[in-house]
Amino acid sequence: VAIARALSNSPLMILADEATGNLDSKSGQEILALFDELNAEGKTLVFVTHDERMVQRCTRIIRLRDGLLESDQPGAKARARP
Repeated sequence: VAIARALSNSPLMILADEATGNLDSKSGQEILALFDELNAEGKTLVFVTHDERMVQRCTRIIRLRDGLLESDQPGAKARARP
């Protein structure tokens, strides 16, 4: 419901905090597929997550530890670009 509400205004950027948290694997995969579609439409997605499945979908990965920047690197999607 929260995702549908957020998309109702056609935002250019979507902030997702633990979007796949507490979901079964099928529902989590459906959310990830939706995010892939939104990104293909040109929307920017910012994830806060512990779900490593999202890493393959990212062009940039920023990791924090105890509120401090631990790393900032290109994601798998960025490295795969020609």
